[in-house]
Amino acid sequence: MKKAKDGKPTINDVARIAGVSKKTVSRVINRSPLLNEATREKVEAVIAELGYVPNPQARALALRRNFLIGLIHDNPNAQMVLGVQEGILSAIRDTEFALVVRPVNRRSPDMLDDVRTFLEQQRLFGVMLLPPISENDDLAELCEELGVTYVRMGSVRLDDDEHMVASNDREAVSQAVAYLIGRGHKRIGFVAGPEGFRSATERGMGYRDALERAGIALDPAIMAEGNYTFETGIAAGEKLLAASLRPTAIFASNDEMAAGVLHAARTQGLSVPEDLSIIGFDDTAIAAHIWPPLTTVRWPIQAMAKAAAIKLIDPAQARKAPSHFLSDLIERASVAPA
Repeated sequence: MKKAKDGKPTINDVARIAGVSKKTVSRVINRSPLLNEATREKVEAVIAELGYVPNPQARALALRRNFLIGLIHDNPNAQMVLGVQEGILSAIRDTEFALVVRPVNRRSPDMLDDVRTFLEQQRLFGVMLLPPISENDDLAELCEELGVTYVRMGSVRLDDDEHMVASNDREAVSQAVAYLIGRGHKRIGFVAGPEGFRSATERGMGYRDALERAGIALDPAIMAEGNYTFETGIAAGEKLLAASLRPTAIFASNDEMAAGVLHAARTQGLSVPEDLSIIGFDDTAIAAHIWPPLTTVRWPIQAMAKAAAIKLIDPAQARKAPSHFLSDLIERASVAPA
């Protein structure tokens, strides 16, 4: 193959050696879905042989967008947000893309205006929306209006496959509570997530489904709401353990709150799992680091975030990247028979 001229190879060198137009090379670089695979592979081979590196500033000017992926969230669960960041970064590693994180206040009347300003100023290549704001259709419509590619993460289907990744929270929680029932537990407490989160609703329905199938009546005395934080897990645990007939097991809707329940139990002199079994949700780092290690539902946060990022940066792969993810129970040492 003919070598490029002295100095850094240019897009003209790639086009000449590959026998295609500059526009075709540009489409390959920008991952356009309008090319056949044979042409794409031929151009990519020439790019690799020449060591051609596209100029990101020039590409940004041509596309009128920066090579930035935005992560917009209003989520109090820091471990969950960290897991999402790790998933996105694994997808954009060795690319020209970078990640920009933008927290917002979903209760603010100015939220949509704030997001509009952010998107217009940053000229993002794409944006990932975390729950609960991912459940806001107005926000998705704003992205459409501004021509910003978006993907929504949720506990249920929120959009078409190109614009969402979703998990099966309801089924996963139902299976986890059924696991406790199978170990002989009938008085099972529940710590819900915050009002306004679809994940909290889905996980609550999973809890109810399992009890109903087992013929166990709901008892409000052993149900409490938290905010997906350690501190609210402590408060919820204290409430449930103060019931006149305390639960023998508690399901908490995320690991942070489960750790808080464990703390409350220890404070009251209870041993886990001998006196109280606990299950969490997420399988974040805290689940394996506390003692005893927490049995929990593994939410595939990083895999979901990686798939979402691929949908954003590579239109050719958007239809192929998975949209539906299954959670599974990770058994550790925080559950014992009733």
